Amino acid sequence: MRSALQHSAWRQFRRAAPCLEKQWHCLSCRNSLTKETSSIITQSRCFASASSNNQTPDEILSSFANLDHRRASRTGFPEAVFGQGKTPSQIHSILDSMAHNVNELVEASSENDKSVSTTSTAIIATRVDQGIYDAVLDIGPLKHGVMEYHDTARIISVRANAVEKIDDATNHDENKSRQSVVVACAGTTDLPVAEEAALTLSLSGIPVTRIYDCGVAGLHRIISALPKLRNPNVGCVIVCAGMDGALPSVVGGLVDVPVVAVPTSVGYGMSLGGMSALLTMLNSCSPGVGVVNVDNGFGGAVWAMKCLNSRQK
Repeated sequence: MRSALQHSAWRQFRRAAPCLEKQWHCLSCRNSLTKETSSIITQSRCFASASSNNQTPDEILSSFANLDHRRASRTGFPEAVFGQGKTPSQIHSILDSMAHNVNELVEASSENDKSVSTTSTAIIATRVDQGIYDAVLDIGPLKHGVMEYHDTARIISVRANAVEKIDDATNHDENKSRQSVVVACAGTTDLPVAEEAALTLSLSGIPVTRIYDCGVAGLHRIISALPKLRNPNVGCVIVCAGMDGALPSVVGGLVDVPVVAVPTSVGYGMSLGGMSALLTMLNSCSPGVGVVNVDNGFGGAVWAMKCLNSRQK
């Protein structure tokens, strides 16, 4: 017998399910998202035109952002830009400010003969579609760094100008001494989420091993990858999967390191935009499997980094 609370929760889920289906699958919704992107670009151009004549870059930035440049020293990972919903001019200003901060960090460390970790120099903007990136480029190059676009992951990375002064041998030694992370994904359609996780890690100086298209429909594929999964240098495994979301449970029963499960919004009908995979992962019978939100490759990567950091202390 269900309790009153269970009945209430079930009724709410039944009411939400059709809305979720429409949100992820109806053509009109996708068209509206396209219109929203165009609107954001138009707003960005108007904003840049109206503000550039009278305000300094710092004044423009402070009107919409309060950046947390000290986050890396507190949490082990620097602030990243969630690009979705931001205008191109906002993304451009934020990235340039972050590059300027990294330049100052590198210069100060050089004067004091201190080393700078690769993680501290990572500058990342996630969830940036190609159209938004093109509009960011149209604004002009950054003053304090160089942008690069990674289309599968929908990530903009920035290399601050002063990073060139960091000794490559120092970075090599740092990366060589760190444990690695395996990023596995069930199917090719999970690649954008898996690449968001893998790139976030590699841009932060973490060695990454990719194992792609190894879902449970062909179980021999993940079994054949056991030497990579069980490599002594591996400190964490990230597993991205949609549809039934079963792969993290399988991997969790095969390795002795933390497993981070990332559900993806891939699947037919009642997959409900990743909810079915999320529920499967939350109910995993393999102990030691942690779960992040749907399509949150970035969050999975940061979780994995914190697992590695805690083991190095």
